[in-house]
Amino acid sequence: MRFKITFNRTGRQRMLPMDYQYYLSAWIYKVIGKADPEFSNFLHTEGYTTGTKQFKLFNYSPLDFGRPTLWKEKTLFEIHVEQLSLSVSFHLADAAEKFIIGLFNNQQVYIGDQFNGLDLVVSQVERLPEPKLKNTMNYRAMSPVVVSLKDENSKYAQYLAPTDKSYSDLIRLNLLNKYNSIPNVTALSEDLNFHFRLKGESKSKLVTIRPYTPEQSKVRGFVFDFSLTCPIEIHQLILAAGIGEKNSMGFGWVTSTGSVPD
Repeated sequence: MRFKITFNRTGRQRMLPMDYQYYLSAWIYKVIGKADPEFSNFLHTEGYTTGTKQFKLFNYSPLDFGRPTLWKEKTLFEIHVEQLSLSVSFHLADAAEKFIIGLFNNQQVYIGDQFNGLDLVVSQVERLPEPKLKNTMNYRAMSPVVVSLKDENSKYAQYLAPTDKSYSDLIRLNLLNKYNSIPNVTALSEDLNFHFRLKGESKSKLVTIRPYTPEQSKVRGFVFDFSLTCPIEIHQLILAAGIGEKNSMGFGWVTSTGSVPD
């Protein structure tokens, strides 16, 4: 399920850190935790599990705040609109729709660090319509898609571009592991019909996580258009939980740009 959350600005502050993803993730966890501490703790510490892999099956888009002024030297956006919006998605049954809307409605939040940020209040929450899905769909990555390899000789991950020869296989494996972690589903086999195709150029983006803290780290992802052939269940999962890694940190949010005729 996907939802659009609309915010009104309540303070005079207009400056927002460019690396604001972590603050949105922390807010979503906080909102969930207030309503259901057990579920929030599950998402934060356990997630859905398959083998040694753990997944938090929710995702969110970049904030929509119109056309800001970009202050590159200060890594800040200057926001000029009074209303902002955000889309969030959860892999939950339809029966949870009213629960999610009630959870976020009228919430107040500060998004930012100790130096710059925005005071916001939720003015509306609405469920977004589900696109019609076919086995082959076109997508646009609206936030960076993260795919990485761990090097035994280095403590740092190697972040891959979609042109890497192993990219498609790693995307497929990640999606399979996510899907097979969901309770009470019939597991999909690794030999499923799966074809990833990059459309056009990709753009690299480096995002700072937990800035100004001892846990600060940098994650590289790529934004691009692509087509994907796979079972409908995988398309549904992508729209509910994102594609690639670190979806609960706001990476891998995609929008459908239409289906490909059979």
